[in-house]
Parts: sequence; C-alpha cells; structure tokens
Amino acid sequence: VHRLDRGTSGVMVAAKSDAAHAALAAQFKDHSIERVYLALVRGTPGADAGDVDRAIGRHPRDRKRMSVQTRSGRAAATHWRVLERFSRAAVALLEVRPASGRTHQIRVHLASIGLPIVADPVYGRGGDALGLERPALHAAVLGFTHPTSGARLRFEAPLPADLQAAIDTMRRREGVS
Repeated sequence: VHRLDRGTSGVMVAAKSDAAHAALAAQFKDHSIERVYLALVRGTPGADAGDVDRAIGRHPRDRKRMSVQTRSGRAAATHWRVLERFSRAAVALLEVRPASGRTHQIRVHLASIGLPIVADPVYGRGGDALGLERPALHAAVLGFTHPTSGARLRFEAPLPADLQAAIDTMRRREGVS
C-alpha cells in the first residue's frame, strides 16, 4: 500500500485484497493515516519543535534526488519535535510526523533545515561514527481505519537494535543512563 525509503526500518501495511488496497490507499491520499517516525539527525535544533512546509520535486541537477529547490514541486509538510539532544555528538533524536507523503520527504525536509538524517548517503554525509550502515530513520507508528471492520488500528514497531545501540552509546557519552 505504501513504501519506506531504502534502509528505513519500521512498520508497514500490506493489503490482502484489491478492495482493502483501495481503501487503505484512499486513507494515505487523504492523510488520515497516523504516521510517526523517529530520526537521529546531525545538528541540535535550537527550537524544541518545528514545521517544514516546502514543496518537494526533482532536484534541478540530479534526477535521482528530490529537493525543495525545484521549479515544479508538490506541496509537502513535515512536523518535528525534539525528544532528546546529544550535545557531545551534535546529534538529536526527533519525532517526525509527515503531513503529506512525498518521495524522500522526511530526509529532504530535515536536510533542508540543516538537520540531515545520520548516515544518510543521499541527503546527509553518509558514513557515520555511530556504527550505522543505513539512514537513522525508523517508522515507529502506523495507525489507520481497518478497511472492512471500520475499527481504528494502531501498530508500533520498537527501535531496531542498531538505532537503539547508537542512542545508548550517545547517552553513555552524555553521562545519561
């Protein structure tokens, strides 16, 4: 029904019938799906929360990338808030809620405000001293209305071992347990 960027961990939904697929796709289109991501970003935001409301389209020079510097972008909005700051590593843990669903939206929007995802080889600096071999982005929560029963469902995926280990390492460096 939807996709996660390569290397992003977390929860996804798959439909078992065409009718379920259509109903779930409609919820994604009207933005009634609850989506919460956790992201480790380079940099420590001055504010505790913020919004990025910038259109996203193809990068003007690199057709494989997306960008907010585009002539023909589509509207996109991303809300974020700081969960934890790791000043020694100049990294922050963010809760991110995309209000739209553009390709690479979270990665593009956060990089555009100077907070690239840790270990993101496309929109960040790639390699990383925290031992991560993939972008530090995790789809933590997915909530939607069941296409048949109408019941509201909410699924949560715990942090994978590599991201939890990176956070634990930074907490130890900060003297926080």
